[in-house]
Amino acid sequence: MSAQRQYELVYIVPAETTEQALAELHTLVEGIVGRFSGTIEKTEAWGRRKLAYEIGPHKEGHYVLELINGPGEMVRELDRRLKVNELVFRHLIVRVDEEMAIYERRKAERAAGVAARRLARGLSAEPAVEAPVEAGAVAVEADAAGPAEGEE
Repeated sequence: MSAQRQYELVYIVPAETTEQALAELHTLVEGIVGRFSGTIEKTEAWGRRKLAYEIGPHKEGHYVLELINGPGEMVRELDRRLKVNELVFRHLIVRVDEEMAIYERRKAERAAGVAARRLARGLSAEPAVEAPVEAGAVAVEADAAGPAEGEE
């Protein structure tokens, strides 16, 4: 059994593609992912956007991002099927689980460095979170205390 990894799939279809055609393409991707026991974690339709450069007659395209968990064989099959799909004129699959692990490790290292610097300065390791001050709270307290001396 292959290891489950996380991938981002972005594909671009012509801007004039109907919602039904997009749904059918998503169903195709979903079927391939399901066949390899993978899961689609998130789907984002970025909508119609201008292309960085013209691709044939197309100046705009409809972008879709899918965050997918699954084995490497699934990615090869997705790549193969999207290459021959007439609707998709560009796609990219990127493995992101390693990048996420690096990001999490660096975030933890940064937090540890901040805590060490705060302790070296004699502060607590965690910065105190201040409660938000409501604008009306001060006015209510002043009214509740009654009139100040010299006021009626």
